[in-house]
Amino acid sequence: MNNNTINESVEEVDKKRVRSSKRFTNWKLIAAGGGIIALLIGGMGYYQATHFNSNVTINDTKVGGLNADQAIQKLKASELENKVYVGQQQILDEKDTQTELTEKDLPQVKKLLKSQWTFFPSSKEKNYSLLLEKADQYRGETMKKLVEEKLVSMNKELKAPQDAMAKLEQGKVVISKSVDGKQYDVTSLLEDYDKQKYKSEIHLKSAYIQPIKEDNPIVKKEEKALQDLLQQTVDYKVQNEVYPLKAKDLIQNASMSKDMKITIDASDIKNKIAGINNAKSTLNKDFTFKTHSGSVISVKGQGYGWALDVEKETQQVQQAFEKGEKSLSASNIHGNGWSNEGIGYETTSNNGIGDTYAEVSIAEQQIWIYKDGNLAVTTNVVTGKHSTSEDTSPGVWYVLYKRSPYTLKGSAVGKPDYSVKVDYWAPFTNSGQGFHDAGWRTDWANNAYLTGGSGGCVNLPPSIAKTVYDNLSTYEPVIIY
Repeated sequence: MNNNTINESVEEVDKKRVRSSKRFTNWKLIAAGGGIIALLIGGMGYYQATHFNSNVTINDTKVGGLNADQAIQKLKASELENKVYVGQQQILDEKDTQTELTEKDLPQVKKLLKSQWTFFPSSKEKNYSLLLEKADQYRGETMKKLVEEKLVSMNKELKAPQDAMAKLEQGKVVISKSVDGKQYDVTSLLEDYDKQKYKSEIHLKSAYIQPIKEDNPIVKKEEKALQDLLQQTVDYKVQNEVYPLKAKDLIQNASMSKDMKITIDASDIKNKIAGINNAKSTLNKDFTFKTHSGSVISVKGQGYGWALDVEKETQQVQQAFEKGEKSLSASNIHGNGWSNEGIGYETTSNNGIGDTYAEVSIAEQQIWIYKDGNLAVTTNVVTGKHSTSEDTSPGVWYVLYKRSPYTLKGSAVGKPDYSVKVDYWAPFTNSGQGFHDAGWRTDWANNAYLTGGSGGCVNLPPSIAKTVYDNLSTYEPVIIY
């Protein structure tokens, strides 16, 4: 090997050593740089994990750049302005109060810190609501109540929405259109309030009461209920006769309440009841009566008779339609009875008089008492004095009550104040006329009543008075002609 070859080998080795040294130096630089970057990233990560991003607020208080402990201290020191807005309108401005935040709320702050964390710093605006461990009674109760009262008061001056609804007009079911209003949805706004009640200023998003629309199932249900109403029939019984009252003939207008209750315009129902009453009632009408002799006469109804209370019966029938009832019987009866009761409603035979009654003929001065169509007793009597216009009152009356014995008190022509004891007393007029024994009477002639009659009563011979009394019944018709 010559010297040139040796020298070249030495030079080659030196070059390799230089290259190796440079590589080692580069790796050291890279490693050092990587370590610095790792430290920076770790530091940033730690900072991000322990500090809020720059544009974060909690309950409207800025906590950007603060750690949890710093944030809670700032929150504790902050005041609540207690202003409430609906949209752009301020509706409440109460005195400022101190927040009720305590150290017990720190875990919640740390939870928010964790939830807002980003690896790299963020300038995105975020506002969090912190629910306090210790309830803020003023914000949660007192001020909330003030907000509610204010909204309710404001609604009184605002236009209410109009719901779409089904109704009956002129016999046809129609659906009215809904109309929007300006009244606030208080429930919705209070729910929004609860989500913001720890913010210094509370901004509620405007929410309005929404009307029920035409296609709402509620409206469809109303429509069906009214259609069903039109198909309804109420069987209305008066005495022994049933009148089928058809809704389609008697109900032209009706509406529905929000709780599905039907309200009917009952004017046509009232006309129908009035017509039935005119046809069936006997109050103050003439009765066709067949006397003991067989002659047929007409006698005016007086105390005896009945009529429907048209107003009350109309209401009863209206309610039957509204409640979906199928039948009912008349129950509101009035008349000229002692307590304005109607007499004879249950009686339909013999033109409404029945087969049990007392017949009095003034001309013949005789009475006949019939029980179930059979003559039970008859006797001569003396009626009211004709010469002094104290005649026994003609008409169809009824036995008010019976008493034995009894003291008659009253007045008559020439006797302004009398008191007479009798054994049997059965009055038939509200003014005091009735049947009674008259032991003091000596003149029983059939013309005695003309100048020597009673003060209006029907005098009975004492010998037969008990028999007459025993055959009279309370509420029994008394026909006097």
